[in-house]
Amino acid sequence: MPFKVTEGVIKLGLRVCSHRTLFHFRSVSLKDTYVSIQSFPHIWSSKQSQTCFSGTFGSPVKFYSQRADHNDELQVGNHLLSPSVPPDEIQSGETLSAQRQGTFPFFKHLQCCGSPSDVLGLTCKYSPTIEQISHCFSHMWSTTKNMSYERRRYELQLMFEQPAFDKLLQMAMKNVGRMGHEDINYCLLSMVSLGVPQRSRVVQTFLRACQDKLNDFDEKSLSILASSLKHMEEIPNVVALRDGMRLVVEGRLPRIKSVKCLQSMMGLVGKDAPRDLRWKLEKKALSMMDQFSLPNAQYMISIMAIMNFHSKPLLSICSKMILENLHLMPFNRLYEVLLACKELMYRDIDLLTGISEYVASFRDIFTNKQVLLILSVFESLGFCPAALMEANAEKVISNPEVLTLRDILCVLKVYSSLNYDLQHQRQKFLDSVSHVLNCYLPKMSGFELLRAVHSLSVMGHFPSAPLEHLLQESMLEQLAASELAKICQKKFQTLDLCLRLDRPTLPQPLTVPTFVQEESILTSMSIKQRLAQDLKSLLGDQEKTMLQEMVVVENFYFIDGVVTKPLTNQTCVTEAGEQFSSPEKCQRFAVIYTPNSGFCYGTSHPRGALAVKLRHLKILGYDLVLVTESELQLASQEKRVDYLRGHIFPENRRSETLPEMENLG
Repeated sequence: MPFKVTEGVIKLGLRVCSHRTLFHFRSVSLKDTYVSIQSFPHIWSSKQSQTCFSGTFGSPVKFYSQRADHNDELQVGNHLLSPSVPPDEIQSGETLSAQRQGTFPFFKHLQCCGSPSDVLGLTCKYSPTIEQISHCFSHMWSTTKNMSYERRRYELQLMFEQPAFDKLLQMAMKNVGRMGHEDINYCLLSMVSLGVPQRSRVVQTFLRACQDKLNDFDEKSLSILASSLKHMEEIPNVVALRDGMRLVVEGRLPRIKSVKCLQSMMGLVGKDAPRDLRWKLEKKALSMMDQFSLPNAQYMISIMAIMNFHSKPLLSICSKMILENLHLMPFNRLYEVLLACKELMYRDIDLLTGISEYVASFRDIFTNKQVLLILSVFESLGFCPAALMEANAEKVISNPEVLTLRDILCVLKVYSSLNYDLQHQRQKFLDSVSHVLNCYLPKMSGFELLRAVHSLSVMGHFPSAPLEHLLQESMLEQLAASELAKICQKKFQTLDLCLRLDRPTLPQPLTVPTFVQEESILTSMSIKQRLAQDLKSLLGDQEKTMLQEMVVVENFYFIDGVVTKPLTNQTCVTEAGEQFSSPEKCQRFAVIYTPNSGFCYGTSHPRGALAVKLRHLKILGYDLVLVTESELQLASQEKRVDYLRGHIFPENRRSETLPEMENLG
């Protein structure tokens, strides 16, 4: 279809939708239409059913401006670049802004305003022009960004209570038809960010104006509009605009020659873009890869995270470019790339290892907070950055006093979850962390203390002071009655098993009461059919060997199959108490199916929960045979049985055992 025809269809569809929905919204005074905002539940009246922009104070979006009163980034959240204009376009337009400030005293006064109330006072003194209306709204939102929570809440309450705010909104609604494209979109963005009800007449009027002019919007205006719509309700005018924007992007795609323009267009389509459009964007991006710079590669991964679009070819090319230029990347860009990888669950071993080694090599130039942020992302990806873990452990051992409480909790979570083996430094590291933890005991909440003690117990370390403090009756009752009781129960059950099975040396015996532990939920678990068939095939000709399926140990650990094999001239007793053969000892093999998530990514090294399970089963006298998810699905039955035979009956082992399975032994 020719592009002109597409434009006509878009405009006709948007006009029909807007006429159907515009008059469903009555004209009201905005100060009387307060609604609930999640971050400030007690500012607005609960009488209204409208729901304000949910991302006002916490959405992962940045907005860039070319205008004087948009000179700061309109930032909500701080972890991803937005689908708006790329960073290197921020500074254009400074000369024009300077001329405006020199020509019009209004702009000079506006820059001196430090709160929304100051801006409203200025509008009472000077009647703003059509262009100045947009600047007023933008500056009102800009002034609140860096305020504390309480100050921002107070200032927004004052703003909505002032008649001047209602007057400014009425003025904006009256003049929306004469505003420039950017002014319309900046007004809409600022209104939504400030919490003006989305179903109010003023917001709906601006949405209709955007519909009427959508085909005339340039890349910058579309980007600002996309930022406004990102977290708005699924009301008819918003849905129509989103659909229309995707049609505009698809229509303009063949004419795009710039990587920056392409990335902006990709950001506009959002997570719900049709599959065909995603493929077209991917094909266009791959055709322009020879134009990609390092910032383009970084930004592309962030854009794909915003789109929730996992394109392996694009990710692979961008990752390679980033890996080759790590030394040129500041921390914030590096962190944004990792966050995007986390959003996409994209794990490139070379890229993650390269980042780990780079940060470890220059550990001293990064702050503790920066290193822990990176470690936290690695942990959520299930990747163990060995070089960085080692370097950070040395830093903790040499200077533990610099760690804040939040730092300690993060360190303990990461090191216990990834089950990193510090070898000869293990005891020094645990002692250093425990010493600092003791200093924070009076300041810690019950849940923070439980998190810390749980992580230490997973690592097999049991400092007495935190344990005694946690297991006080008053503390236990407080946690049992808290909103996090379910989470606490799981952690307490693990702690109880560690105290009973690891049997640490403590000044006085400590136990975890049953009323804070979780009841067993293993009754619904079952053995994998393939694994059951493999075990039966293996033991078919073994008369003196017994197989038990779905065994639960200590009312907590599930074992897919227990193979009980008698030693020469000795008796075996099964889990059910049955005797066979003759007198006394036997060898028990716990065959455990383990999902890939139980191991650190790309390795056969067990993570925290699995590591504790294996440690405790060894204490209980089991020999362990692990069967991973990928091996159960990909290997043939013959090779799977041969692998099991090699571990349970090594004397009958065949030579064709899978090499990768052998590594698990």
